[in-house]
Amino acid sequence: MTASILSSLDVTPISGRIGAVVSGVRLSGDLPEATLTAVEEALHTHKVIFFRGQDHLDDATHEEFARRLGHPVSHPTVPSADGRYVFELDATKGVRANQWHTDVTFVPAYPKASVLRALEIPARGGHTVWANTAAAYDDLPVPLRTLADSLHAVHSNDYDYAERIGHRGPGGADGGEVAQLFRQVFVSTKFRTEHPVVRVHPVTGERTLLLGNFVQRIAGLPTADSRALIDLFQRYIERPENLVRWQWQVGDVAIWDNRATQHYAVNDYDDQPRVVRRITLDGDVPAGVDGFRSVLLEPAEAPRVPGLVPADELEREGR
Repeated sequence: MTASILSSLDVTPISGRIGAVVSGVRLSGDLPEATLTAVEEALHTHKVIFFRGQDHLDDATHEEFARRLGHPVSHPTVPSADGRYVFELDATKGVRANQWHTDVTFVPAYPKASVLRALEIPARGGHTVWANTAAAYDDLPVPLRTLADSLHAVHSNDYDYAERIGHRGPGGADGGEVAQLFRQVFVSTKFRTEHPVVRVHPVTGERTLLLGNFVQRIAGLPTADSRALIDLFQRYIERPENLVRWQWQVGDVAIWDNRATQHYAVNDYDDQPRVVRRITLDGDVPAGVDGFRSVLLEPAEAPRVPGLVPADELEREGR
């Protein structure tokens, strides 16, 4: 990238290893190519980037901008808020993603990036934390890197993530009932995918740890050994040195590289409203250090959903 393109953005890193605020950009579907290229470069460098004051965006313009970065895809099981690609997380409806995860890793070509905008934010709390999974891999001692490079893990949406996001909502709504209703939708089609534990980033060439709470087990290992290794590697991801915490304001937009991060929406705001909307962008099938590519294990006959069907086919079908 040339210096002139880099200088077209005002990028201020937030922490030493992850996160930056980008200033002086009004996000839209008609951004100049040079600005868009600089945004992508900032994303790959800082893993998650933040834009304040983007409250001019609505669902349509949110999508128009996201399309400049990639091909939007809908969630494989949960209906969108706009009938197309917008995935809403509304805390008052029991949707609180307060576990460490990378989005939708239960399908092979999980999203490459997500674009999230804040509509309603609590007066206190409700922050989101991101982790740099490339830095976490680099932190591993050499013997652990060698081990991780050789492992595969099975990811699934039929997991306690879907059980634990419910909560007691306004007016005393039963969080258990909310969670059960969401779970019925979330696992309406059950997916299992085998991924390499370490994937090679297709743009930066970095090695990143591919884990998070959709992981059920390490392939080929007994349950106890599998859990011990998952917890061991996950601890490196969650190290404070590898984290950035964002305090939301209405109109903020966050874009993160879903191939090099995990994130956690902190559930510390009781019954205050919190509404954010996300568009995810179609990803690629991960390749491990040894060239192994992720494979779908279940269902046996893949339904026609993002991550399993080429994006151009979905587009032709109006998905």
